[in-house]
Amino acid sequence: MATPTSKLLYAASANNPDQLYFGRVSVPDPFIAFSIAGKKYAIVNALEYARVKRDSAFDVVLPLEIYAEKAMERFGKFGRLSPAETIAVIAAEFGQKSFLVPEDFPASLYARLSILHGIKLEPVNGPIFPEREIKTPAEAAKIKEGNRCAAAGIAAAEKVLKESKISNGKLTWQRKPLTSERLRTAIEIACLEAGSLSIDTIAAGGNQACDPHHGGSGVLRANQLIVVDVFPRVQATGYHGDMTRTFLKGRANDFQKKLVATVREAQLAALKLVKAGVNGQVVHQAVNDTFSKHGYKTERTEKGPTGFFHGTGHGLGLAVHEAPRVSTVDYVLKAGSVVTIEPGLYYPGHGGCRIEDVVQVTDAKPKMLSSFHYNWEIK
Repeated sequence: MATPTSKLLYAASANNPDQLYFGRVSVPDPFIAFSIAGKKYAIVNALEYARVKRDSAFDVVLPLEIYAEKAMERFGKFGRLSPAETIAVIAAEFGQKSFLVPEDFPASLYARLSILHGIKLEPVNGPIFPEREIKTPAEAAKIKEGNRCAAAGIAAAEKVLKESKISNGKLTWQRKPLTSERLRTAIEIACLEAGSLSIDTIAAGGNQACDPHHGGSGVLRANQLIVVDVFPRVQATGYHGDMTRTFLKGRANDFQKKLVATVREAQLAALKLVKAGVNGQVVHQAVNDTFSKHGYKTERTEKGPTGFFHGTGHGLGLAVHEAPRVSTVDYVLKAGSVVTIEPGLYYPGHGGCRIEDVVQVTDAKPKMLSSFHYNWEIK
């Protein structure tokens, strides 16, 4: 049997990047969307119908109630209905016996459509919209806006740290202990005021910063590295920013100074190589070579890895992590793709440092889509 060309999605575009990319409208509840011969269809309820019809990129918007009623007439006698029965009615009406579906298509819906209704569903091997990887100028501008919001959050963190005081080796702010939680709140308020929503923000100090995805908890201390990683979603567009800076309140020791300088050197070495046609492995290796040159080892220990143990970067857009990857994966960068460049070094007992920026790949040097200074030591 030939591979189907029509695509079927069932998801809420408010939190599913593929559905949002497909229809360019945010809907909070899952809805049916599909393509036939290059034409895009959405089936939505009365609550969303007028807005989706007016604001979306769908070619045809149809009322859910009509198809749900037909599904009830046809299948109601068999018991409780699910969206599968409505999709089965729609597929019959449009003469569709097969669809491509994304890898995250709901399993229960997949089973019901396949087993009960005989519709052939073929999960794609990879992205259902591979074209998402290449960003248009308009999309790049939206990601740049996301990074403006991220920069607002990082600036808020820097302001709090500048205003904080040192008391018995710990940081206080506004006469209360400065915790990761309080610093994260200041960051997220700044992002919200800038027009974005920042969730799972990282504000981690000391050994917590050695776990790259540790959000941070408890009182922050003086003279320790603090990793601030902000990846907000712009509320108006759904596109993300993603930036990281590392700060220290107090006085840095020689180890910390060398660590931060080396991470920045590695980032610059990677950025020099980002170009269409270059393999991401080459960019990643430049980071590893920089760290090796300065004597920084990556090791696996019983307590976890140390050194540099993650990829150099990832794609960014409607999702925080999407194609492509800049890592050990064999992948040639394409003009128009947007990637982060975020080397880091992590050594418990000394702390962690990560510096992250976002660029768009071009045929020449990369186009910067993020901007914030690299001054990190706050006296």
